[in-house]
Amino acid sequence: MAEGLKIEIVSPERLVLSEVVTSVTVPGTEGYFTVMDDHAPFMTTLRPGFITVNGLDGQDAIYFVKGGFADVSPDGLTILAERSVPVAEFDHTDLAAQIKAAEAELAAAATPEDKSYAQEVVSALLNLAIEAGQINGSHIH
Repeated sequence: MAEGLKIEIVSPERLVLSEVVTSVTVPGTEGYFTVMDDHAPFMTTLRPGFITVNGLDGQDAIYFVKGGFADVSPDGLTILAERSVPVAEFDHTDLAAQIKAAEAELAAAATPEDKSYAQEVVSALLNLAIEAGQINGSHIH
């Protein structure tokens, strides 16, 4: 294998990315983590967030991922995404609509369990909106 980390981001619609890079920062459900060449193997779930890919040429590329799985193996990093697009294709209007709908669900929640779950969804979407607002073409990790 060439010097660097082989990464593939796959969504149901397409192969989003396949290249060798320096490192990748990924939004795991327990927090962001960074993978480099020769990383110990593991598998984890992903939360909605932004993947930062540090290219061998020193250039960064950012991709939105809605969720899915990350598999680190001796062959590299494979991300099986529920949905993934380059950050330029990220739909801020859709996110705003999702936040509004989640807030309505929270307001209508009848039980403490329903309220707790709805609050977690609202919080996650608001955090995603904050991250999206911080990107604006710059490196956020």
